[in-house]
Amino acid sequence: MDFHPYQMRTEMLAMILAGGQGTRLGKLTKNIAKPAVPFGGRYRIIDFTLSNCINSGIKNVGVVTQYQPLALNSHIGNGSSWGLDGIDSGVTILQPYSSSDGEKWFEGTAHAIYQNISFIDQMDPQYVLILSGDHIYKMNYESMLDEHIANNASLTVAVIEVPLKEASRFGIMNTDENDRIIEFDEKPAEPKSNLASMGIYIFNWGRLRNVLLNSYSKDGQMLDFGKHVIPTYLEAGENVYAYRFDGYWKDVGTIDSLWEANMEFIRSENDLKMRDKSWRIFSKNTISPPHFITETASVKNSLIVDGCYVAGHVTDSILSTDVQVKAGSTIEQSVIMPGAKIGKNVTIKNAIIGENAIIGDNAMIFNEEEIEVIGYSEVIGVQSDEN
Repeated sequence: MDFHPYQMRTEMLAMILAGGQGTRLGKLTKNIAKPAVPFGGRYRIIDFTLSNCINSGIKNVGVVTQYQPLALNSHIGNGSSWGLDGIDSGVTILQPYSSSDGEKWFEGTAHAIYQNISFIDQMDPQYVLILSGDHIYKMNYESMLDEHIANNASLTVAVIEVPLKEASRFGIMNTDENDRIIEFDEKPAEPKSNLASMGIYIFNWGRLRNVLLNSYSKDGQMLDFGKHVIPTYLEAGENVYAYRFDGYWKDVGTIDSLWEANMEFIRSENDLKMRDKSWRIFSKNTISPPHFITETASVKNSLIVDGCYVAGHVTDSILSTDVQVKAGSTIEQSVIMPGAKIGKNVTIKNAIIGENAIIGDNAMIFNEEEIEVIGYSEVIGVQSDEN
């Protein structure tokens, strides 16, 4: 496995928040956490954040889980697929546990970090990088750390420019001419800028640790980074800076955004630059036979990965690992997740078919008004045994 040539950083620990239920993804997250949802044919959403870590030279990662963690735990394993299984590197799965204070679920992003202070203290980092496990993007976290250090910052927040008319949907950072953050507005009705928080933070660990401990020794209200921690830092006059990111970034927290990101992914030269071997996206190593496309099949502008059997017509779509599409079926502008089986004479358009779903012969899955979704292992109709 070829890794990015940056020198390994030992002073920064990455903490990936991967415990979200992802209710807006509906059926797709009924049985798995949102970061474990398949993406792009051969990946899961969390692969992008994990790959960014190793490509940025971050060799120790904590993954904070909570909701339906089994598939995510199995996918990450010992971290070997990302090179996080060395003598001085590793990935640790962190789940809620019962303490002397009583059992508590993570109640927010900052609370999840507070609950894992003991783990972070064992790693003894100078800086802690807080990440989300449900975004599609490539980012060099080392460059962000360099700016953090150069600015003598206590906290650095990654931001991306969004259209001003959409800024009210985001947490907006208002900055001075040096990109020092002077004000934070959570989903403002009348935004003053278009710099949206990406939910990516670098903290000086000693300072964040004290803020969290002081809060939980008093009122325990320091639950969320956006709602509570950032305003507290600003009110205290801390050095809080924005780090501007201008690459591709997609929050795939809704059905529409997940479908759109997959459709963007299959462009021959997509904004993620997947052909860039200097910043590869890694995933769990799986073994499947080569895909097989029969003489009756036609495939146009689509991604067909290992283990697929295709006897139908596929256009502008993604067929993930071990998908079957039988003769006479037509798939257009759709995402078929791993292990799904599509019967004969099926029509699927503008849809997402969940993992291991079974679509029986002659079914029609198409809704002109919204993206149609078939859930994990859901069965629609009856599939014949014949090819």
